[in-house]
Amino acid sequence: MNRKIIFSIDEYYHIYNRGNDKREIFLDDFDRDRFVKLLYLCNSFNPVVIKELPQGDTLGVDRGSSTLVDIGAYCLMPNHFHLLVREREEGGITSFMKKLSTGYSMYFNIKNKRTGKLFEGVFKAVHVDDDQYLKYLFAYIHLNPVKLIDTDWKENGIRDKNRAINFLNTYKYSSYLDHTGYQRPEVKILNPDNFPGYFEENKSFEEYLTDWLTFPR
Repeated sequence: MNRKIIFSIDEYYHIYNRGNDKREIFLDDFDRDRFVKLLYLCNSFNPVVIKELPQGDTLGVDRGSSTLVDIGAYCLMPNHFHLLVREREEGGITSFMKKLSTGYSMYFNIKNKRTGKLFEGVFKAVHVDDDQYLKYLFAYIHLNPVKLIDTDWKENGIRDKNRAINFLNTYKYSSYLDHTGYQRPEVKILNPDNFPGYFEENKSFEEYLTDWLTFPR
């Protein structure tokens, strides 16, 4: 498949993909933990050897100081994922996503004794060339998990704002917690310094997402 988009250094992109035939690609927390671990390990010029990956968290794993891309946000959903990235090195996004997709597919297929494609083709990418759109994506990506407890909130409005916010504060498979100041025990995946400083304080990030959560539709 030929990709129409051309990745350029210092430009931002919304990256996403979902399971083949819309199948679930994260069946349990082991799957989600592995993908998050790979977000860190694959963002490197070093090769990733799947059989050598540690069974615990990523502490103590040296990926090297240079990264292929800058990651500003991520979110895992049952059958898809979202990433907000900045091209750091020429070919960085392509290399990073190839390592990530291959590494996770190998893990998932071996674990579940299956063969064949896991993802729905090549990952999708949208060039983010507008400042307001870039800021909006921080809300769009991080509010995705709300659908897990209120499936039609975007169409019909949020039923319980406090419940939704509390859920986001306990959902560890996105970068929401990183942007609200939570100190994770695992290594850092994000490179926030290479994204605009929209949210100088943790409170401003929470307020921005709350505004989008309760915005009249």
